[in-house]
Amino acid sequence: MGVATGSITGYGEDEVVASAAVVATGNSGELSGDYGTCNTLRAQLNVTAQSETSGAPTLDVTIEDSLDGSNWNAVMVFTQLGSETGREIKTLTTPFAKRLRVKWVIAGGAVDPSYTFDVQLVSQAPGA
Repeated sequence: MGVATGSITGYGEDEVVASAAVVATGNSGELSGDYGTCNTLRAQLNVTAQSETSGAPTLDVTIEDSLDGSNWNAVMVFTQLGSETGREIKTLTTPFAKRLRVKWVIAGGAVDPSYTFDVQLVSQAPGA
């Protein structure tokens, strides 16, 4: 998807991580679309459930870019969540590469914690 797939010309809206209960560290894989041509990237992390409060579980979510598809760099970092749920929106206007992915790290917890979350992206094409 990426640029100009939304209902407003010059804007793209993509659900890049569908809402699901996640129990392990992982990533979305490389996102389709050429995000590197965008002027602005707006991301929303929406955490709707967390399964465990003992053992101090944490969820860290980042948006990463890559020039070569092998080496990934954090370009957007969401606030770490523990046992709470919530929503956070961040905007990136600095240059970033065309290859993007979402990465999440689940740590801690006395018994395998799970988080239910999704990530949405809105991209703005040049001149929009």
